[in-house]
Amino acid sequence: MEQTVEISNINLHYRLSGSGPAMILMHGWGCNCTTLASLERVCALSHTVYNLDLPGFGQSTEPPAHWGVEEYAQLLEQFVKQLHIESPALLGHSYGGRIAILYASRNAVSRIILVDAAGVPPRHSLKYYYKVYTYKLMRYLAPLILGKQKANELIERRRAQSGSADYRNSSPVMRQIMVRSIRRDLRPEMPQIKAPTLLIWGENDTATPMRDARIMQRLIPGAQLVSFPGAGHYSFLDNPYATEAAIKRFLNNSATK
Repeated sequence: MEQTVEISNINLHYRLSGSGPAMILMHGWGCNCTTLASLERVCALSHTVYNLDLPGFGQSTEPPAHWGVEEYAQLLEQFVKQLHIESPALLGHSYGGRIAILYASRNAVSRIILVDAAGVPPRHSLKYYYKVYTYKLMRYLAPLILGKQKANELIERRRAQSGSADYRNSSPVMRQIMVRSIRRDLRPEMPQIKAPTLLIWGENDTATPMRDARIMQRLIPGAQLVSFPGAGHYSFLDNPYATEAAIKRFLNNSATK
């Protein structure tokens, strides 16, 4: 069932399915609620599932300002309060995992599933830092040498060439949100998560590598890790049957504790 609720001038779209305790699903960057359709179906076997289009994606409106993970987590807190949801289970893929980590670190949740989740700062090579600092230098010098209009054109061409596909395909507001979010290190919040936690990962994930999964497993008390050889950043699509089995087992075991 398609639903929309207005929260802080955001029209938040979500799909509602299943019955039982509440469970909130949050997709990754550049995706929408349909990306998690297969996980929605398995979770709806035992839960009332709220599969969100995060603000700026799918049918939800774009944030009015340069949000970070904090603002997304605050919106989730308002969503839970407005719909009178108590101690929901959370499932977050990639960027949705960032929001799930921050929310669960300071709010009551029944359980949490992190699928190829973001939240650990990436390791960067010297080449990366060279590109970053030469870009910053160009942004400073170009207006002085070329003038504002030509400088802006040059900077935009450089962005198009060097930015990731997610960055290039985003609106100006969402680009700023992406940059701000990536800078947020969520490792300090991870030990504050008290709910049973399952980590599901692709061993060939290059966006959020296995290193991130092992750090989360170490920092989140009692976290379980399930990884799939040959699977990438969308491990639940690369290995759907094993993912569904792991989620069913985790939800059933957690419910009996």
